[in-house]
Amino acid sequence: MSQKVYEVTIWARGVFQDMEGRHATLLMANAADLGGKFVQAWDDYADLPDRVGVPLRKYVRLADEEIEMRFVYVNINPSLVVLMDDTIVKGMNILRGMPQGGSLVVNTKRTPDEILAFIPNKELLANVVCVDASGLAADTAIDFMGSEGGVEVAAVGAGISAPLVGAAAKVCDRFIIENVVKVASNKSAAQAGFDAAQVKAL
Repeated sequence: MSQKVYEVTIWARGVFQDMEGRHATLLMANAADLGGKFVQAWDDYADLPDRVGVPLRKYVRLADEEIEMRFVYVNINPSLVVLMDDTIVKGMNILRGMPQGGSLVVNTKRTPDEILAFIPNKELLANVVCVDASGLAADTAIDFMGSEGGVEVAAVGAGISAPLVGAAAKVCDRFIIENVVKVASNKSAAQAGFDAAQVKAL
């Protein structure tokens, strides 16, 4: 997909996945940066990361030239959506604003067909990727620093963010798995996510 600024939206659960969601944005941005891309990664300021289990969003932008929309704080047209919890797929328009030909990556034990059954506007997708990131990551860290001004107390990419971003490298041409492995703390999990990802083309 050719797009001047490639937008990624990551959905996670408040508190339990807030840090992992933030790490997923950092892994994508750092891997793309290694590949020479211009990048941005940040949290949605309107979400409530300190409320347990509340769906919240994180964003990444990747581009071949300087990103001029620095003061637009929401990704309106994400070409890639990542779900850190497969239950988020139910009852929410997770593909809102996605242009035709987008990709969905889900942390799940389910198959792509099972996930697609919950998505009413799946005609927007070019592919779906399913990976059991929770099963591949040896550990999931939780911190209570919140998103605003929080200091990383755990290495970036030590938990489920590593295999999830590794799986995303299967369908995103803005960063490569070799660079994801370089920037992830859990390098074997990042590679395992890439290797184990189930990709269904639509």
